[in-house]
Amino acid sequence: MKTVIQCGGKGTRLLPYTMVLPKPLMPVQGKPVLELLLTWLRRNGAGECFITTGYLGHLIRAVCGDGGRWAMQIDYTEESEPLGTVGALDLLRGKLDKTFLMVNGDILTDLNLQAFLAFHNQHGGLLTIATARREIRIDFGMLDEVNSRVVRFKEKPTLTHIVSTGIYAMEPAIIDQIPPRVPFGFDNLMHAMLREGLPVRTFLHNGLWLDIGRIEDFHKAQQLGWDDGSPAFEQAPVPFDTVAAA
Repeated sequence: MKTVIQCGGKGTRLLPYTMVLPKPLMPVQGKPVLELLLTWLRRNGAGECFITTGYLGHLIRAVCGDGGRWAMQIDYTEESEPLGTVGALDLLRGKLDKTFLMVNGDILTDLNLQAFLAFHNQHGGLLTIATARREIRIDFGMLDEVNSRVVRFKEKPTLTHIVSTGIYAMEPAIIDQIPPRVPFGFDNLMHAMLREGLPVRTFLHNGLWLDIGRIEDFHKAQQLGWDDGSPAFEQAPVPFDTVAAA
C-alpha cells in the first residue's frame, strides 16, 4: 500500500514552536508526531511511503531517513515553493500507479485503514474522505433575522459538524484534476470534482482522531497513552455520499 504524507506546511497555528521544528516533528510524550503516524501506518499494512516536504524539510529527512526503522521504504519530494495541500501530488505523477492513501502529517488516529480501503474499493470513485464528528462551540450569541427582525436566538451554541480528518483514499486518475506546478488545495480539488459531477464518498470514523495543528488537540495528545503494539480498532463504515448538485 502506497501512502503520501503531507509535511510541507509551515505550521502557523502552532507558532512560535514551529519556528524551530516543522509541525510533523512536534513532540507527543517524547516522540515526534510523524513517528507515531508512521508506526500506525506500518501496523495497518503500509510499506511504501512518499513524504512531501518544504518548510524545514531537511529536519524531517534527518529523523525519518529511508524508513528502515519502520521496515518501510520512504522517498521524499521537495517543494521549492508551496504547492498547497494536494498540489504536491503532481510531483508524484507516474509513481502512484494504484489506489493510494494521502494523509496529513500532523494527525493521530486509530482509524482501521483496511476497513477504510475496503469501503473505498467497494463503492468505487476517485476519492473517499475519512471523516469525524466535531463539536464546535460558538463564543457569541447567534441570531436569525428576517427583514431586520430577530426570529430565533441561541446563546453560545455548540454545533456538531462532519469534518475531514485529513485521511484520503485516492485513485491515480485523480492527479489529472491537479494542474502542474501551481498551488492547489484540497478545497480546489473538491470544487473541481463537484463541478464535474464526480462522486466523492465519506467514511465516518467514530474512534480517536486528533489534529495536532490545533493547540487543544496537541495538549490532549500529551495526556493519552500511546501503545505502539496495539492493533488498530475495527470501525464500521458510516457512509455519507457527497455529490454535485444537479
